[in-house]
Amino acid sequence: MDQVFAPWRIDWVEREDRDGGIDGCPFCVLPERDADRESRIVARSSRSFVILNNYPYNPGHAMVIPYDHEGDYAGLGEADLLDHACMKQRTFEALRVALGPDGFNAGMNHGGAAAGGSIDDHVHTHVVPRWGGDTNFMPVVSDTKVIVEALDDTWERVHDAFAELEGATVEGEDDAVRFAD
Repeated sequence: MDQVFAPWRIDWVEREDRDGGIDGCPFCVLPERDADRESRIVARSSRSFVILNNYPYNPGHAMVIPYDHEGDYAGLGEADLLDHACMKQRTFEALRVALGPDGFNAGMNHGGAAAGGSIDDHVHTHVVPRWGGDTNFMPVVSDTKVIVEALDDTWERVHDAFAELEGATVEGEDDAVRFAD
């Protein structure tokens, strides 16, 4: 068995409320905290937010998440769907500016545990930057993924790129970028 040192995962393992539901849903709890940098939230709109994944597949792996605690994509209202789509579009652009990827994978694990997601009761879309040749010998030979940048550094780069987008404002140095409606 391979071992990878990932000390940031202890926060997820030791979190106080792990029983699910709205109160225990990290996608409901994190945006309520007054700690966007610590929570890895890089951008917000009135109906959704963008957060860096604590266990990224690649640097810049982000998730676009509606504030509404809804587990079924079909259960989101039209305004939430439109905002979610617009935030995905902004996320692609911010990641292009921040990291210069060659492409993206975007998708969601929808339909419960069978779909493979660890949080199946709150809709969210993964956006994963990709580079030509970003799969190297490590995952192929040793079943190990190497992330080449610390999450705090990625947060700074992606946060700054969101701030460059038209209509964005930064409330404070450690706050997510906020988009006008």
